[in-house]
Amino acid sequence: MSIALVGEAWGEAEERTRQPFQGAAGYELNKMLAESGIRRADCLVTNVFNLRPRGNDVKSLCGPKPAGLVGYPSLGKSLYVANELRPHLERLADELIEFNPNVVVALGNTAMWALTGRTAISKFRGSTCLSSHTVSGFKVLPTYHPAAVLRQWDLRPVCVIDLAKALRESAFPEVRRPHREIWIEPTLEDIYEFHDKYIKGCRILSVDTETIGRRITCIGFAPSPHRGIVIPFDDPSRLGGNYWPSPALERQVWDYVKRVCEDPDPPKLFQNGLYDIAFTFKGYGIKIAGAAEDTMLLHYSLQPESLKGLGFLGSVYCDEGSWKEMREHKKTLKRDD
Repeated sequence: MSIALVGEAWGEAEERTRQPFQGAAGYELNKMLAESGIRRADCLVTNVFNLRPRGNDVKSLCGPKPAGLVGYPSLGKSLYVANELRPHLERLADELIEFNPNVVVALGNTAMWALTGRTAISKFRGSTCLSSHTVSGFKVLPTYHPAAVLRQWDLRPVCVIDLAKALRESAFPEVRRPHREIWIEPTLEDIYEFHDKYIKGCRILSVDTETIGRRITCIGFAPSPHRGIVIPFDDPSRLGGNYWPSPALERQVWDYVKRVCEDPDPPKLFQNGLYDIAFTFKGYGIKIAGAAEDTMLLHYSLQPESLKGLGFLGSVYCDEGSWKEMREHKKTLKRDD
């Protein structure tokens, strides 16, 4: 285990002891660490700023952009950390380099900002990335600050889950991403080929629909965690907005989708499948057979107090980057054959 825990700044108790996480937030952090299997004594525990901001508000350390730290984005709307505080970031960099952790847990928005240049902790928590600010090349896993947990108690189970993931990530220093092969923009022949190669005989088939209004815009089939196909029906870039060039060809595609969905073999896996199943039947008369598992319901049975959305489940159970990050940075591979 090689973990660094980075918080924001001192509070009253920390200012008195000149040690991080000594007050109520520190007590709660200790409890969450214990629940996640982490020993605080084995970790580097530090803050971005070893000082107590006025009113315990980090905004008091900020000012206009001309006086802000060069190379750092705003910490909030028009809130730029004062350049005079650069020695605190240099001290943080020295601490991390000396300790050399396999994973740095950024506790809260300020720590995530200092290490990655990002804000909006709720969008990035639970997903690993590499540090790019203050010190580069360390694996960072952001989660909520214990003080935020004390203010909003429903964040606590999420924080514990994230700390448990940090424990798993502490076994190695690199950011690991799974390999995925996704077939997009297929022809009818591609669909049949994918079916024969991968769907036929698979143990379980993940099914997901995307909808707008009363119509399905695309449907995805994944016979394994590493491979899937997206069958589109809408394409705004084409005349008429339809992906398929003729009604007859589209009818063949829907016939294929109907055969797969109404065949109980292989069994089907969904995320919030009650929606997909009802929508597909009401809108298209397709009765999905063999609905066996639902990731949302399975997670809810394990963690009934936590969030259940796909983005949250991905951050907990997968090694992918955040959903937001993947939307902004994507690489599309198309087959030429």
